[in-house]
Amino acid sequence: MSDNGGAPFSGGERGELDELRRRLSALETAGPPRAAGHHRFRSLGSVLLILFAALLSLLSVVAVWANSIVRDTDRYVATVGPLASDPDVQKAVTNRVTAAVLAQIDVDTLVKQLSDAAAQKGVPPRAAQLLNSLDGPISSGLKQLVSSTVERVVTSSAFDTVWVDANRRVHTALDKALTGEAADGAVSLKDNQVAIDVAPIIAQVKDRLVRAGFSPAAKIPDVHTNFVVFASKDIGEVKTYLRVLQILGGWLPLIALLMAAAGVYVAYNRRHALIGAALAVFVAMLVLGIALTVARDVYLDRLPPGTSQAAAGAVYDALVKFLRAAVRALAAVALFTAVGAFLLGPSRLAVLTRKGCRRSIAALRDVAASAGLRLGAVGRFVHRFKHWIGVAILAVAAIVLFTWTYPTTMVVVWTAVLTLVAFAIREFLDAGTTPPADSRAGGPAR
Repeated sequence: MSDNGGAPFSGGERGELDELRRRLSALETAGPPRAAGHHRFRSLGSVLLILFAALLSLLSVVAVWANSIVRDTDRYVATVGPLASDPDVQKAVTNRVTAAVLAQIDVDTLVKQLSDAAAQKGVPPRAAQLLNSLDGPISSGLKQLVSSTVERVVTSSAFDTVWVDANRRVHTALDKALTGEAADGAVSLKDNQVAIDVAPIIAQVKDRLVRAGFSPAAKIPDVHTNFVVFASKDIGEVKTYLRVLQILGGWLPLIALLMAAAGVYVAYNRRHALIGAALAVFVAMLVLGIALTVARDVYLDRLPPGTSQAAAGAVYDALVKFLRAAVRALAAVALFTAVGAFLLGPSRLAVLTRKGCRRSIAALRDVAASAGLRLGAVGRFVHRFKHWIGVAILAVAAIVLFTWTYPTTMVVVWTAVLTLVAFAIREFLDAGTTPPADSRAGGPAR
């Protein structure tokens, strides 16, 4: 009896059948795979490398942010520049400058001198008595004049210019202050505070008061007073951490990437490892985002007495603005990577998604072909090098993200969208995915 239901096998078919039977018998008698223990060690090593890479990714984001604040003047100005128009900061600066100006103008003494001068010039007793009773309102009015003048200066566009120019000039000094080196000039580190000298603002207030007819303001000397930008009992530790991150900032991202790549490479199932690495980085960014929110509350709770909580919160939010943006951007990259690796897998959802996309693109290609589009050599080229074209698309996307100076979440989203569009174009141009015309019509196909 023949093995194929009546028709004898040819010699080649008989040889292939015997070879298949031999391999099946070998698999049935082989027993458990010898490399199972080796796979466990590989999996353990992969998990450890991926977790370490996730931790390094968290530190890398902070290190890059610290370097950008310390070394990049434009980045620092872009960080603190908007504070000039923040209402809470304006109010705090107004109060600080007003106190400094009034410390140089003894309003109560001026009012007393006015009363004494009126008495000496023979003012009627009732008028002198009335003038004395107005000492309080006159004193309050003069103080209000100073305060309103300071407020107009601080809320004007001139203050924006002074604020930005001053911060640009003092960036080097702030670098020294935050890294623990000796600092002088307009930024100082004293009593656990980073403070900016607001003397130029006082000079503008003096000029406006004189122009408004308040002649005693002309006697205000050059006053140097500080507006505290950052204050904390733990600033010594902050300096140490920033210094360490500044030194490692250029290397941590590369080390983290190499660790993640090594974790994926040694894994038994590399696609699962890639998903795991991406999700680990996403969780690390989530933890860092929560930590920044908690650190804000801790920082505000430890402020010295009398410090404006609202202004300090605005300064903190400004300083970590780009750090939060980097956290969101890297989290988006990790999430897109995990989703992409999942959709490349054998799960039912992934398969259905890929089939749906391919059928949709194939239908669009059929419509274009019926309208006269002929892919010709282009289609054959894309079909032949389809794999390498996909690799090139991913490489370009990676280069864009890694070379972009400060990628934001929108940069990541648009990069992902354009990458998907590039893959869709590749699928559309793949002439090998279009069945021959005679096959579609029901005729014989080779």
